[in-house]
Amino acid sequence: MKGLSVEVPTRQGLACYGLLGLPLAFVALPLYVLLPNHYAREFGMPLATLGAVLLAARLFDAAIDPLLGRLSDWLFARSPHAVLAAGALSALGLALGLAGLFFPAVAGPRALIVWAAAFLLITYTAYSQLSIAHQSWGARLGGDELQRGRIVAWREGCGVFGVVLASLLPALLGLPVMLGVFAVTLVLGWLAWTRAPSPTAPPGRATKAVASLWRPWGSAAFRRLLAVFMLNGIASAVPATLVLFFIQDRLQSPPAQQPLFLGTYFLCAALSIPLWLQVVARWGLARTWLAGMLLGIAVFAGVAGLGKGDTAAFLLVCALSGAALGTDLALPGAMLTGVIARQGDNGRFEGAYFGWWNFATKLNLALAAGLALPLLGALGYSPGTRSPEALQVLGLAYAILPCALKLLAAASLYFLIIRRPAPGRILIPKGTP
Repeated sequence: MKGLSVEVPTRQGLACYGLLGLPLAFVALPLYVLLPNHYAREFGMPLATLGAVLLAARLFDAAIDPLLGRLSDWLFARSPHAVLAAGALSALGLALGLAGLFFPAVAGPRALIVWAAAFLLITYTAYSQLSIAHQSWGARLGGDELQRGRIVAWREGCGVFGVVLASLLPALLGLPVMLGVFAVTLVLGWLAWTRAPSPTAPPGRATKAVASLWRPWGSAAFRRLLAVFMLNGIASAVPATLVLFFIQDRLQSPPAQQPLFLGTYFLCAALSIPLWLQVVARWGLARTWLAGMLLGIAVFAGVAGLGKGDTAAFLLVCALSGAALGTDLALPGAMLTGVIARQGDNGRFEGAYFGWWNFATKLNLALAAGLALPLLGALGYSPGTRSPEALQVLGLAYAILPCALKLLAAASLYFLIIRRPAPGRILIPKGTP
């Protein structure tokens, strides 16, 4: 990257950087997929109440992300050691917060609501600070499209394996073991991060400058990319929130099969990333992402027709849609790094960009939980139901709505980014090294 002095990221260096992605993604699945189902079934929290608590906590989480991004830039201006020290404190808070969420020390509906809300705020804040700092670190390593894709791919590839672990351990060995493995991988991930390539400030720039909170919004390329990212994110957040309800009530699969579905989905996502990077070398980041979106729509459209006992068909859907997920994991972040570089903000303001980027991610998840769960409850669905009408509503919400949203995201990607005139495009010409 022009003007930015960094260590050349070797494969070992990229592995040291990417390893922290494993525990960060590990905790994401319990937070966004397991937790709603856990509180609804184990503690009997009504869906409307659960949706309201999750919505409030996630909106708070989203709102502070831009501020945490600004904090990240300030820490980078001091030194990489300051970033790592703050990351260690956040890691400690994250481990304690997640344990408190799954093993509350209170009883009673009201006390449980207060406890869950408080520990959600602790966990989300720690998770967000650590994630933004880690993403910004990777963005500051720079490189061309393919190199940026590799950096993100190492982080997200490790993350997918973390999700696979998080999907298997609760059912096979229980929640205490899951939390113990998470704590160990979090320590190992932070230690590896301390040995990763360390970015330095560009020469001739004010290394202690603090990013303006609103600076990223001055970039039209950022606004276009964020719009596509949000539409696609909402399309992914809805089924992520509802997947366990669909497996348990629509497919009526035994609990032992749940890890198989989730593990297949995320494992195929991890295995697909190197293949998608080969496509990036020929098509560029944006067109490859579009191909992944269209594959996801084609595969997922038929899920609404599945019912009791259709486990083999759903397993195939999990494998193919997981392969499509590989583009969502590895490519948008790499495209954002390119936007930052073209704006001349590399090495200074990555935290501001990733703060708003994570804000969009959290807003998608908040809307998915805060709107989809109460809506399902209002339309007659409740966990454990066998009513054909309620199960039909669940199928439409889980499959058809996400496909419609992803189709809108694909159209936005094509018209806002791929079809843009050359100066605003995020692609490199075919054949460029």
